[in-house]
Amino acid sequence: MSDKVRGNVMLLLTAMIWGGGFVAQSAGMDYIGPFTFCAARYVLAMLALIPVIFLFSVQARKNPRASLGKKFAPDRVTLWGGLYCGLTLGVADALQQVGICYTTAGKAGFITALYIIMVPLMGRVVGQRIPKVLAFCVLLAIVGFYFLCVNEELSVGYGDFLTLCCAVFFSLHIWVIDYFMKRKADGIKLSWVQFAVAFVFASGLVGGFEAPSLESLWAARYPLLFAGVISSGIAYTLQILGQKYTDPTIATLLMSLESVFAVIAGWAVLGEVMNGREIFGCVLVFIAVLLAQLPLPALKR
Repeated sequence: MSDKVRGNVMLLLTAMIWGGGFVAQSAGMDYIGPFTFCAARYVLAMLALIPVIFLFSVQARKNPRASLGKKFAPDRVTLWGGLYCGLTLGVADALQQVGICYTTAGKAGFITALYIIMVPLMGRVVGQRIPKVLAFCVLLAIVGFYFLCVNEELSVGYGDFLTLCCAVFFSLHIWVIDYFMKRKADGIKLSWVQFAVAFVFASGLVGGFEAPSLESLWAARYPLLFAGVISSGIAYTLQILGQKYTDPTIATLLMSLESVFAVIAGWAVLGEVMNGREIFGCVLVFIAVLLAQLPLPALKR
C-alpha cells in the first residue's frame, strides 16, 4: 500500500468516526454541560494516546531503547504546533458542542462540512491559487445553508450559527496542521499536546460557566468514551497522520464525508428526521463541498 493510499484510508476512517461522534456529542448533552463534555473528552484522548506515543512516535521508532522521557518529550516544532492546534481545536469544539445543544446531529454535520470550502478560501488569503469554480461553490453552499438552516421567519437558529462559526475554526485547524507537519512535527506527539492545550482552554470555560458532578460524568460515560477515545484520541490522530501523506485539498474532500455519516448515524441511532426543505439544503451543501475539492480538469470533463 502506497503512502498516499494509506493516508486516504486514514482520512476516510476519520470521517466515519467523526460522523458517529455527532451522535455521541448530542447524547452526552443529556447529562453534562458542553464545556464539561469537551474537557472530559480531552482527558480521555490524552490517556488513550500515551501508550501510542511510547510505541509509535518518531523518537520511539528511531531509538526504541531511548528513555521514557525522551520518547515522550516533544521537540520545539511539535510543541508549538500542538499549542496552536490546541487553541483552534478548543474554540472549534466548544462552539460545536454548544451548537449541538440547539440543533440536530445531522444538521450540525452538514454545517460543519462547510469548512471544506473555507479551507481553499483561506489558502487564497496566503497566496495560493484557487479554481474559479470555487465562487460558484460558495454561492451554492450559501443557498444550501439557507434551505438547511433559515426558517420561515428568515432567521438562523442559534445552534446553526454557532456550528457555522465552529466550521471557521476547523478550517484554521487544518491549515495549522498542514503548516507544522510540513516542518517535520511528530504527528502523534502533536496530537497529544493539542489535547492538553484544548483541555486547559475547556477547563477555564467549565470553571466560569458550569459545575459538573461525578454522578453526571458517570452517567455520560458511554458518549464520553466514544468522543474521547475514538472520536478524539484515534480520529484526530488519524487526521494528522493522514494529512502527512496527502495534500489539504484531498484531505478535506475525504473528510467532507463526515456530514453524510453524521446524518446516517443521527437517523439510525437518534431517530432524527429532516423535512424536504432541509434535505434539499443538505444536497446543495454536499454538491458544493464536492465541487470545491475536485481538480479543475475533472470539472471540465
